[in-house]
Amino acid sequence: MDNKVYDLVGVGVGPFNLSLAALLDELPEVESVFFDQKPHFDWHPGMLIVGTRLQVPFMADLVTLADPTNPYSFLNYLSQKNRLYPFYFLQRLDIPRREYNDYCQWAAKELKNCHFGKKVVELDYIEKGEYFIISVQDIHTEETTTYKGKHLVIGTGSDPVMPESYQSLSGENVFHTSQFLERQDRCRKAKSITVVGSGQSAAEVFRELLKERMMHHYQLNWITRSRSFLSMEESKLSVEQFSPDYVNYFYQFSQEKKDEIFASQDLLYKGISSHTITDIYNLLYENSVSGQEMNVDLQVLTEVKGIKEKGELYEIQCNQWQQNKAFTQESEVVIVGTGYRPNVPGMINKLRSYISWDDQGRYEVEADYRLRLNIPNQIYVHSGISHSHGVGSTNLGLAVHRNKVIINHLIGKEVFPIYDKYVFQNFDAEKY
Repeated sequence: MDNKVYDLVGVGVGPFNLSLAALLDELPEVESVFFDQKPHFDWHPGMLIVGTRLQVPFMADLVTLADPTNPYSFLNYLSQKNRLYPFYFLQRLDIPRREYNDYCQWAAKELKNCHFGKKVVELDYIEKGEYFIISVQDIHTEETTTYKGKHLVIGTGSDPVMPESYQSLSGENVFHTSQFLERQDRCRKAKSITVVGSGQSAAEVFRELLKERMMHHYQLNWITRSRSFLSMEESKLSVEQFSPDYVNYFYQFSQEKKDEIFASQDLLYKGISSHTITDIYNLLYENSVSGQEMNVDLQVLTEVKGIKEKGELYEIQCNQWQQNKAFTQESEVVIVGTGYRPNVPGMINKLRSYISWDDQGRYEVEADYRLRLNIPNQIYVHSGISHSHGVGSTNLGLAVHRNKVIINHLIGKEVFPIYDKYVFQNFDAEKY
């Protein structure tokens, strides 16, 4: 057992907790340690497709929106890698997704409070001592070490969602978009491929398959139940909803009203970026030169009702819901882009009685990102809070602000200033 009592123990090291670790590295009054079971930092590795871009500007790095002088900024990463001039000549605010991953890997290697290959297997609470016990297993040696922490921060991310009808078929030929790069060679050998879903991940997979279709000659299908392959809402004033102002506005509503609002905001986070749609249309246009048979089919307004094996193929049972017309589609490979769901980790089972839950089994979360608990210690949380804090909960542009709030609460003073207004528009009518 490590007998030191840490001020904060982090479970999971994705971008949000990595940002927190980087900001805390400059604050010696807080002793923190973060654990992740992966052997090293790796952010959605199955979707690090060449040509894909981060959907927020580079300033939404780990630290800049709190402290532009912090050594873990993206610009300092570029300086250390001798990439400042290439980035300067690139003249873009957005960056390749692969570069964002490399930047985070650079920061993770530099940070002494982040430990990889360490799986948190159990969390417990000692009421008499008022501290948490964190049991951590080394993934290589399988040895378990226990740590003590006054407070926890949970950043376990989300899990890929496979609809029930696909789950028994999951494998080399039926898989989630999150596994695309590891299965890309399989796709190149297929005679037919179908992508299901019309979010950003599905679009990026379809674009990559479309790039290679003329070389590998497969039939390529894309199915969505949406009325079209819809663009994400990216106008300047619309994206102000990814701001601290909007988070505070959203938080004040009842849970029933929050759920209603959130359900109406899908194109803020589920649509396709305009540049991806443009790339796809350009590729479709080029595929059609000289009247060539494209063997590409894009089907909208269509819900997949089920899927079953049919020899070496899969029969996809579809329904065009506006016409209420059923039909089937056959495919050798099926790629499912049906999103992700928050991961409520099993390791917290011993803490469940201390946590308040809503009637849908979701965390009850305070405005400052603490779980509502019946003990004096705190559990801060990064994942599974869209229902409480709204559409920006998974947005990288709000990660640093959230960590400013957490750090201020943890230390008990305003280390990082929090302002009343960050954007031009007003969401709340109270001032009138």
